[in-house]
Amino acid sequence: MSRSIDYGKLMHEAMRGLIQRVLVGVQDNGLPGAHHFFITFDTTHPDARLADWLKERYPSEMTVVMQHWFDDLEVTVDGFSITLNFGDAPETLYIPYDAIKTFVDPSVEFGLRFDSQDDDEELDSEADDAPDEDDSDPDTHSTSGEAEVVSLDSFRK
Repeated sequence: MSRSIDYGKLMHEAMRGLIQRVLVGVQDNGLPGAHHFFITFDTTHPDARLADWLKERYPSEMTVVMQHWFDDLEVTVDGFSITLNFGDAPETLYIPYDAIKTFVDPSVEFGLRFDSQDDDEELDSEADDAPDEDDSDPDTHSTSGEAEVVSLDSFRK
């Protein structure tokens, strides 16, 4: 049985730690300057908490915006809770860090994207099913080893 360092998992933990540190700063001091966040998370995550009507409206994922109005931000080791306004209806959400799919601060063109474990398993499965180099079609290109680039152009003003 071979052992190896899981760099992907370590990197995701470090990036989630970065989000936690940023949110602690916002909890303590508010949003500085023009900073604001678009946070997309998995609404089916077992530890995510949101109102039933939001789960019905967003059955797989949801993007929330922390900008002009939010309240009761509480940052913990595993996630954060926040009250946001949905059409003049304040709702409290709990978002575990493990449920976060993207974290973007368009004011400084910064973004993080997390692949879910299912995505990783799907890529591993695709890699297992891939033909050997000798019998592969020369026009077929594998993308499982390529990095995904998140464009922030859509968030620019």
